[in-house]
Amino acid sequence: MGFPQHRPRRTRQSDAWRRLVRETRLTPEALVYPLFVVPGRAVRHAVESMPGIFQLSVDEAVKDAKAVAAAGVPAVLLFAAPAHKDGKATSATDPKGLAAQAIAAIKEACPDLILWADVCLCGATDHGHCGHVLAGGAIDNDSSIKTLAEVALNYARAGADAVAPSDMMDGRVAAIRARLDEAGLTSTPIVSYAAKFASSFYGPFREAAESAPAFGDRLSYQMDPANAREALREVLLDVEEGADLVMVKPAGPYLDVIRQVRDAVSVPVVAYQVSGEFSLIKAAAARGWIDERAAALETLTGIRRAGADLIISYFAPEVARWLRA
Repeated sequence: MGFPQHRPRRTRQSDAWRRLVRETRLTPEALVYPLFVVPGRAVRHAVESMPGIFQLSVDEAVKDAKAVAAAGVPAVLLFAAPAHKDGKATSATDPKGLAAQAIAAIKEACPDLILWADVCLCGATDHGHCGHVLAGGAIDNDSSIKTLAEVALNYARAGADAVAPSDMMDGRVAAIRARLDEAGLTSTPIVSYAAKFASSFYGPFREAAESAPAFGDRLSYQMDPANAREALREVLLDVEEGADLVMVKPAGPYLDVIRQVRDAVSVPVVAYQVSGEFSLIKAAAARGWIDERAAALETLTGIRRAGADLIISYFAPEVARWLRA
């Protein structure tokens, strides 16, 4: 039986009807907001390539964390860009280092705000790579995961509600889980960047996090954008090693991967709408080419529809306010 009996437009005829039958719902509770911390006091340095995003000193990060919580966003993801950088990422393992200070300050000011701490070596090394570099320029996987486990332990002891390894070294989830458990931090979850692709959409982030590699690229450890089956393998390995949540990064170009991951695992799936995705929308909106609010809501809804339970997005506080209006 076809037209005129079948009229799908019947349930699209008003805003009330559209809301009633909506299949995918975007809510503030699904959002996580990134924060970038730098040394100093009263520092609020605009990231030129990411309109509305700032590098913040710890005191300013506390202010923004309070504002994020007030907007209804339940969680933040913290990145630190310490002044001291060396080959061993010692600032990241320092209990008095920038990241540890920021974690403690934010948790003291906002105890109910969930704080994920990004665990990587790139922001604290003088070479900008995510692991230790050997004499010939190769990345040494096995020594790197030992250091990453110490970084995770440092952040968990400082008060992080979860640690989020973003390095893509093999075996790092198991190493971090073992180190946390050994230290009695068995309740600290691991949010694994399980399928992190070597994407062209990271450029603005590297300005904000001061983490661009000083030489070469990250193709030997981040994933080939062409490989979906390999992404699923990475995710399943991380779940087997003890990841409590798994992440796909970036989000927009990898909706198919998000869907496959959602179908394959029972743990929560996170997607990261990365800096390039954010900045493209901002740049087009600034020129009047698109409606920023509509584009942000549409892209985030698409990520949710693909299967993401949680979305890390630079739009998070704005979107939360729009959704609650």
